[in-house]
Amino acid sequence: MIEQLEGIPLTHRREEVHGIELHWVEAGEGPLVVLLHGFPELWYSWRRQIPALVRAGFRVIAPDLRGYNESGKPGGVEAYKMTKIVHDVAALIARSGDVPCDVVAHDWGGVAAWLHAMTHPDQVRRLVILNSPHPVPFRRELRRSREQKVRATYMVLFRIPLLPQLFLRFGGLRWMMRSASRHFTPEVLREYDRSWRRPGAIRSMLHYYRAVGRYGKELAALVRPIHAPTMLIWGERDPVFVRATTLDFDEYVPNLRVERIAKAGHFVQTDAAERVNELLVEFLR
Repeated sequence: MIEQLEGIPLTHRREEVHGIELHWVEAGEGPLVVLLHGFPELWYSWRRQIPALVRAGFRVIAPDLRGYNESGKPGGVEAYKMTKIVHDVAALIARSGDVPCDVVAHDWGGVAAWLHAMTHPDQVRRLVILNSPHPVPFRRELRRSREQKVRATYMVLFRIPLLPQLFLRFGGLRWMMRSASRHFTPEVLREYDRSWRRPGAIRSMLHYYRAVGRYGKELAALVRPIHAPTMLIWGERDPVFVRATTLDFDEYVPNLRVERIAKAGHFVQTDAAERVNELLVEFLR
């Protein structure tokens, strides 16, 4: 168990939320920042951001989303509907005793954070999203952009029974991460591998894709403007989302700031940790 990062002590906590046990790490004192990871990561994806935020005077909570690492792994696709992920996040924030707070999120955590800010605006002071497009421009580009459809093909393939699970279990995840960024060192990948090897972990991670395929249309009715100050940090070398998914949605997020990092990819908080930290501290203060 990792008990500190760069000399910053971590407290590991567990609590039952909506019938499952959630695990998170907590560090620092001050205004609360909640960090939400994406696929196929865990709280440790924020290993470079947690120390920087604590040193800047923030209290940080970084959970393992349901299905990941040390958090509970309920069976069945329905348990991974995005509304249930949002309910977990809302409950965790409510129990933190620090509302409203700042929410920072990446990838699937970003999907949850967009929806959380729409449905629980009273809980969000400021919102930061990293390489996870707002649902409106993403759906728009899926309809009109052949390139975006091709890039998103893996999302459909991940919904197939058994085969993607076997691929990811037997080397696929490690290969994906090494291909995505040179910053995923052997030491970092060992921590990731421990989380992937937990019983039910890979199945649960894939259920996020299956659930959005099965229940995604329900989310359209929940889309509404986000009025909290919002920053979108975008690694321009993202292989999954086309640049157009970051454009032309001002009516849904009127108080939006976009920061682009040219030499970073999808895992921008890993590829350009120092720049991301600078942006976070400046925006959240």
